[in-house]
Amino acid sequence: MIVAFSVTPMGVGESVAEPVAEAVRVVRESGLPNRTDAMFTSVEGEWDEVMDVVRRAVEAAGQGASRVSLTLKADIREGMVDGLSHKVDAVEEHLRGS
Repeated sequence: MIVAFSVTPMGVGESVAEPVAEAVRVVRESGLPNRTDAMFTSVEGEWDEVMDVVRRAVEAAGQGASRVSLTLKADIREGMVDGLSHKVDAVEEHLRGS
């Protein structure tokens, strides 16, 4: 599965870069394939391991926050390997063909 998620701690001031960085650190240290962009972090793996990483990332971002907002989107697809790259490669292939 691939999960794209965004976590936003609330009540910590205008900038959330530092607590969000702690969430991303948890994802990167998990060893699971992942990508971070301006809006979401995506992580790929088996259900239990991915959801555990998301839970720990939310906890990390929420340290010192009075509240945490989590947006999560999941693509659950049996047999898909390297979906993070495959999905982007498929779109790029179509763009090159245009």
